[in-house]
Amino acid sequence: MQQIQRLFDIDPWKITTTTLDKENRRLQESLTSIGNGYMGMRGNFEEQYSGDHHLGTYLAGVWFPDKTRVGWWKNGYPEYFGKVINAVNFLAMNISVNGEQLDLAVISPEDFSLELDMETGILTRKFTVTLGGATIRFTFERFLSIVKKELAAIQMSAQVLSGEATITVVSKLDNNVQNEDSNYDEMFWEELNKGTTNEMSYLTTRTVANPFGIEQFTVTSGMKHNVRPVTIETSPLAISHTFEFQVAENETITLEKEVIIVTSRDFDEPKQVTAVADLFADYGTNYEQLRQEQVVAWRKRWDLADVIIQGDDAAQQGIRFNLFQLFSTYYGDDARLNIGPKGFTGEKYGGATYWDTEAYAVPLYLALAKPEVTKNLLTYRHNQLPQAQHNARQQGLKGALYPMVTFTGVECHNEWEITFEEIHRNGAIAYAIYNYTNYTGDTDYLKTKGLEVLVEIARFWADRVHYSKRNDAYMIHGVTGPNEYENNVNNNWYTNTIATWVLTYTLENYMQFKDEATIEISEEEQAHWQEIIEKMYLPYDEELGIFVQHDTFLDKDLYPATDLDPTDLPLNQNWSWDRILRSCFIKQADVLQGIYFFGNQFTEEEKRRNFEFYEPMTVHESSLSPSVHAILAAELGLEEKATEMYARTARLDLDNYNNDTEDGLHITSMTGSWLGIVQGFAQMKTFDNTLSFAPFVPKDWEAYAFHINYRGRLLSVSVTQADVTLTLLEGQPLAITVYQDNYLLEDTLVIPVKH
Repeated sequence: MQQIQRLFDIDPWKITTTTLDKENRRLQESLTSIGNGYMGMRGNFEEQYSGDHHLGTYLAGVWFPDKTRVGWWKNGYPEYFGKVINAVNFLAMNISVNGEQLDLAVISPEDFSLELDMETGILTRKFTVTLGGATIRFTFERFLSIVKKELAAIQMSAQVLSGEATITVVSKLDNNVQNEDSNYDEMFWEELNKGTTNEMSYLTTRTVANPFGIEQFTVTSGMKHNVRPVTIETSPLAISHTFEFQVAENETITLEKEVIIVTSRDFDEPKQVTAVADLFADYGTNYEQLRQEQVVAWRKRWDLADVIIQGDDAAQQGIRFNLFQLFSTYYGDDARLNIGPKGFTGEKYGGATYWDTEAYAVPLYLALAKPEVTKNLLTYRHNQLPQAQHNARQQGLKGALYPMVTFTGVECHNEWEITFEEIHRNGAIAYAIYNYTNYTGDTDYLKTKGLEVLVEIARFWADRVHYSKRNDAYMIHGVTGPNEYENNVNNNWYTNTIATWVLTYTLENYMQFKDEATIEISEEEQAHWQEIIEKMYLPYDEELGIFVQHDTFLDKDLYPATDLDPTDLPLNQNWSWDRILRSCFIKQADVLQGIYFFGNQFTEEEKRRNFEFYEPMTVHESSLSPSVHAILAAELGLEEKATEMYARTARLDLDNYNNDTEDGLHITSMTGSWLGIVQGFAQMKTFDNTLSFAPFVPKDWEAYAFHINYRGRLLSVSVTQADVTLTLLEGQPLAITVYQDNYLLEDTLVIPVKH
């Protein structure tokens, strides 16, 4: 049984604790991260904290090409490893009382509380300390505005409960920050300018020069306060305001800090200081007004996105936490951006774009946002088609190879067995085009830009396969499937399956739309693709009736993960990589990933045999794994397993299932909790242009409800142990299927749950 670690109380809307856990401070910081799609930060303290922690503030689209560091250079490696960079610490409000420094790493506070309100996006911390002979109750509150994206607001109040206090606050813009994951311990920032004007202080910094011709980013941050500072001081890469308060017993002082940040993505460096000043003037600095705007804006988001669960507060907290963090990372406002697996919560995975977006995030954004949001994600990849072609050439191949890790479209990750063998991600890019087209019914993107991408991906697959004369079959050798616990394998079933599907889907749509397409496929090329489709080798075992993960998988010592000693888990933290690669244990769904994607192509019996064979050997040490298992288990009527897998995906970070959340949250896999309910428990499917449901409620729940956008309609779906209620809130009547029966949804339908 996987051990869980739960630092915060169960609450439907809040992440809250009364414990300052110094041993797990990094984990607390991850779990109290906030963002607004433009910027974000870990749950760091405003004041100095000298204990172990990870100070992290990140700006969307601002990154650095860190020189690749490997022991043995191989042809085809990218020259740099792209990574999000730790940016200006604008929270800093170092505090002393009667000359003694406030530092909770060395002082034990009383009445400590830490609360992230997911309903409003506001983070609050309170505690009482005795310093310099005075006892003081401190309260910190902050948020990153989702109304005014460049704005951060911080409020600190201090109430003297006993004694008298001289409270000194040094409020900073401090760019003396480094990445913990820098390959050579570099400082990525240099100072350009700083100063004070019209009560605003500002700091302009630039990323240091790099040898790869990648643009340097400039960032200007400005700060204002509600109180005049005693002094304004500068130091390298920093500017600070010092405030001094004489506070008598029972008195309270409040310091408010508003910060504006702009980058060279939107403003050229010479215009940035003026832009910051103008934004301050436009936005105002009335903290309470800004706060109220935040509350209203989050309420509007939740009106559409909220999933309501009755009867299980842990499940309710899990889904809301995941939706909150997803929308704090990406809300589709900027087509230049994508969704990094860690979002703004840490440096692991470099803050870059992975295939997770297309495979796991697209379905959620299709249902919970306007179609333009998903089209932006597709456009992001279309814009990077030339770079994907470059990646293929680097490997000596035709067509386009979309990167495993990227900021610009050029591959910038250098772990060979993952980056250059895990080529199945190319299929996920194509699948997202299908998913958008199938869900929305809009073919305009598909027949122009979509086909441009599909054809180049298809050309890659047609060149990457090889023909086996002995077997009269096409094969793909030397790959890594989604299950990264097996590297350099031959004929990974999922990879071969999705390559075949891409060729098929591309040909079908080219033939349908070739008169409108902006790309041409010769008859010779079409014939070659068709031959690959017909002769692709897909490993299958007749005796077991299963699709074989890859050529030699059945030769392994096969036994279930329940036979493992619990102290071995997670395997990636306890076993050598050699032992993992030789084992039968599966990091994430591999064969089952393909069955999930193409569920209408397999019989229920095929799904059941493969699920029952592979699921027991899956250790779910990829955050992406549990949701696929939850969905398939629900479809197969395995309610207990479906509920178990939902709990794992919904509370993966909140309960630290994989013992790695201190590095940051698993943002892209957070979509899995929504998928587990909507595509799992509610069995929402959209195959063949038909919206269908077959809901059930887990036995320990009373009910659940959610909204979806679908083809210009807004639907409400509510499921109890007795009934399914579907309501058309907006749009024209819609033909739907529920438990395989056909209905026309015009207003409200109430249908008994079938058990």
